[in-house]
Amino acid sequence: MKRHVELKNHQREIFYFRLRLMLSLGFVLVMLFILLLRFIYLQIIKHEYFQTLAESNRIAVVPVVPNRGLILDRNGVIMARNYSGYTLEIASRKVANLEATINELSTLVDIQPKDRKRFKKLLAESRNFDSLPIRNRLSDEEVARFASQRYRFPGVEIKARLFREYPYGEGTSHLIGYIGRINEKDVEQLEEDDTASNYLGSDYIGKTGIEQSYEKELHGTTGFEQVEVDAGGRAVRSLSRSAPLSGNNLILTLDAKLQDVAEQAFGKYRGALVAIDPTNGDILAFVSKPGYDPNLFIDGIDSENWDELNNSPDVPLNNRALRGQYPPGSTIKPFMALAGLYYQRSPSYSISDPGYYTLPGNRHQYRDWKQGGHGKVDMFKSIVISCDTYYYGLANELGIDKIHSYLSQFGFGKKTGVDMDGEVPGLLPSQEWKMKRHSQIWYPGDTVSAGIGQGYNLVTPLQLAAATATLANDGIAFKPHFVKQIQRPNDNSLVPEPKPILDMHINPENIDLVKRAMEAVTHPGGTAAGASAGAPYRMAGKTGTAQVIGMKQGEKYVENNVSEYNRDHAWFISFAPVEKPRIALAVLVENGGHGGTTAAPIARKVLDYYLLGKVPKPLEIVDEKESSEHD
Repeated sequence: MKRHVELKNHQREIFYFRLRLMLSLGFVLVMLFILLLRFIYLQIIKHEYFQTLAESNRIAVVPVVPNRGLILDRNGVIMARNYSGYTLEIASRKVANLEATINELSTLVDIQPKDRKRFKKLLAESRNFDSLPIRNRLSDEEVARFASQRYRFPGVEIKARLFREYPYGEGTSHLIGYIGRINEKDVEQLEEDDTASNYLGSDYIGKTGIEQSYEKELHGTTGFEQVEVDAGGRAVRSLSRSAPLSGNNLILTLDAKLQDVAEQAFGKYRGALVAIDPTNGDILAFVSKPGYDPNLFIDGIDSENWDELNNSPDVPLNNRALRGQYPPGSTIKPFMALAGLYYQRSPSYSISDPGYYTLPGNRHQYRDWKQGGHGKVDMFKSIVISCDTYYYGLANELGIDKIHSYLSQFGFGKKTGVDMDGEVPGLLPSQEWKMKRHSQIWYPGDTVSAGIGQGYNLVTPLQLAAATATLANDGIAFKPHFVKQIQRPNDNSLVPEPKPILDMHINPENIDLVKRAMEAVTHPGGTAAGASAGAPYRMAGKTGTAQVIGMKQGEKYVENNVSEYNRDHAWFISFAPVEKPRIALAVLVENGGHGGTTAAPIARKVLDYYLLGKVPKPLEIVDEKESSEHD
């Protein structure tokens, strides 16, 4: 049997071998080419990008927070300042067991329960990448103890910080306001304003008062520093620095000593006082009593102090001067008199006051404060003795729309435009307003009540002070303002010179009559009798009483029969010297009763200091017998 032997085809094998070799070589060359392209892309095209990434492992860009601007009064007295100190801060994202870490830290640094509470509150309110203080204002000994054990506490640092301080404390709390830690709401607002980048590294922002309203001026411009860091993230050396630009200093129109005199003059009373220079709108004093210590809020107020402030029946957090709305009472009468004169009521026109007023065809009696009435009363006397009956009739004669039209020129019923956030407009009623607000028609009885500053009328102490300043300045109005000058690093920029916002062109004879009557208010026979006693300057004023609770028809108000918080509020408006007024003010004493007995003495102390430099003794209340019975 034959066997077939198959011979190998060497030529074919060599061909396939060479083909495989070429394909392999081609594949290798293609891979090498791709690697080359990738190398070119990474090393040349993306060189700067990857160099930056590499540098970022070695270099950290750290924001440098600017110094916040100072706030000073018109005489250079510091009302908000900065000082440096050390804080112990924890970055919670870098700490595995927060509670255990705090317990360990407490063996080195004194950490009180209130510090723990505040820290937990800040932790709940802040961004999760924030470094938060567990203790502020560390002593040198505490700093040294922690520094020696620093390696045991990853995520815990001691930082040098600038702290804000308010040396006048409660006395300027509603004026200066305070700064507080930036929260999510603040971040949203900063992003909306496109200013978030300027707050990188910043922990604080103005929350209330001047600190809030002038935040952009006070904050400054954030700088940046390139820092070489080690593997642990600690700074080794500074490579470059873009210096921050400090915030601008603010020079206020306020007189700090006058502010202190006004605040102290209130004694135990609650209330508000606003004093204005009628010739330019400078706010000289701005008191809301009681206040609070703004220093408590800077690092986050603890729950005990917050509960005490928030639940106090005296409502110390309420800015009464800016946001408190009260019936103006009889302080509206000088303005009503000017309205009557403007609409052609003769100054000599007089009434026989029986002690009440009745609308034509109506038997309802609107009682005067003095039972039995004041007898014959003309316009001059109506202001001096504060005759309600006279103004009931005048209001009814004018009608509410004429009253609204004229009094609105003094700023009643609208914001003054003061350079502080949060102002409210008060209320100057009209027929149109009542229909919109209550879907009711206006009744003649509403007008009668409005004539003596009751009913729907509401004013703020700032608003009434501004109106008084306009009256004192013969109907020429200036916008009230707090800031006189902004000090910038390279120059001192004055706020534009105040210009009148309105000239009412009041007849000189009319304004003179009202001013003389207001001066007589402070003399014997007036409702603030004795307020100007012994003063070497001429003082004008008008008292007022704002009802807190309504009285039934025929029921007589007896102060001692009413609880403290339901007693009438006391008003007093004033300006001096009468011949050339330099200061105009409004004083409100909450639940203070009659303006002549509680509010007028406060005003006198303020005027004496401002005009004479006389520092007052502790508040003395005028005896009821020395003053008129009512406003």
